[in-house]
Amino acid sequence: MSFLRPEIAAALHRWREALAGLGAALVGAWLATLGGWFFFGLGLLVVLAGLALALASVRRQRFEPSGGAPGIVQAVEGQIAYFGPETGGFAALTEVEELRLEPGPQGHSWVLVQPQGTVEIPVAAQGAERLFDFFAALPGIDMAALHTALGRPSERPQVLWRRTARPALR
Repeated sequence: MSFLRPEIAAALHRWREALAGLGAALVGAWLATLGGWFFFGLGLLVVLAGLALALASVRRQRFEPSGGAPGIVQAVEGQIAYFGPETGGFAALTEVEELRLEPGPQGHSWVLVQPQGTVEIPVAAQGAERLFDFFAALPGIDMAALHTALGRPSERPQVLWRRTARPALR
């Protein structure tokens, strides 16, 4: 038996990382008031870490699926797999050469361009929140531009990242 309504429990579950970060920041603020330079410095570090966790969580929330796009996204050790009803594919972090956000008939999709072809993943697919960490690992990506493009999607394809140079194989 739960004392919370289901929609409140779902909202708390969705924002659990941000709430944990804010809780850590409050603990850090309390530590800073205990007196002395040591506790002040320790408290300040805990406040900054908590706020960084909360900010990262809020940014990650944009990648939560908002609709019921078909397909499932899985991430395993630097590789993204998309299993859709009609299409699908795999993309390795080291092989992605370009990242685009493109409009489509069922909503916007992430397009990962590789030498072997492209993988198109709907923004609202189940498990699409895993793409946040995958995209953040791309070398030189501007995550602020990625968030801006996701917040105000265009009706034309947008190139959000392109690999500048390939490391030479030995």
